[in-house]
Amino acid sequence: MRLTRKDWLVPAALITLSLVPAAGGTSRLIQLTDATNLTPDNARFFASPLPVVLHIVTAVIYSFVGALLFSEGLRRRFRTAHRAAGKVLVPLGLVVALTGLWMAHFYPWPAGDGLIVYVERLLAGAAMVVFILLGVAAVRRRDFTSHGDWMTRAYAVGLAAGTQVFTHLPWFILVDMHPGTLPRGIMMGAGWVINAVVAEWVIRRGAEVPRHAGRVPAHAVA
Repeated sequence: MRLTRKDWLVPAALITLSLVPAAGGTSRLIQLTDATNLTPDNARFFASPLPVVLHIVTAVIYSFVGALLFSEGLRRRFRTAHRAAGKVLVPLGLVVALTGLWMAHFYPWPAGDGLIVYVERLLAGAAMVVFILLGVAAVRRRDFTSHGDWMTRAYAVGLAAGTQVFTHLPWFILVDMHPGTLPRGIMMGAGWVINAVVAEWVIRRGAEVPRHAGRVPAHAVA
């Protein structure tokens, strides 16, 4: 089966969306290698670096590898690799979500964050864990369609950091670089909402594909 431009379009878009938070995370990791980079803004990471290091590393791998599984052509041509990738992405996604929950609850809130963002982070992290576990339960039942749907939802939650870059841009351009707690909460929440809406649209669109067309679910792990 020959891969077409269409087979690469969605993965390329998702990887592009992941690049800015990936670059920011990489910069954070570099900062943590040198104690002279300690500032009031990053002191919480120096005080407890393991959660943020695990979060960044797993999130980058999860977002990049996960993007490839949204290509129908790649899924059909490399089914064994697809299943192997899925088995890696499940624990990676859980680490992303659980470390995100840990950081949201135990790290001091950075400037601009507040109760709204705190609650949003807890809800998003918990939702990602639940979606992944439901996806695993579905694949164990051999319900590959439901499996793909739940994993699509989990990926949408995990990719919100990329979307949130764009939801913050209008405020940064038109107002300033330091939004208050309410604008910050709205812009952060907008990123998760946009991704959730897109994920449901993708799932609904996939459900409209006739069964004889051979729909192959994303992220199959068995």
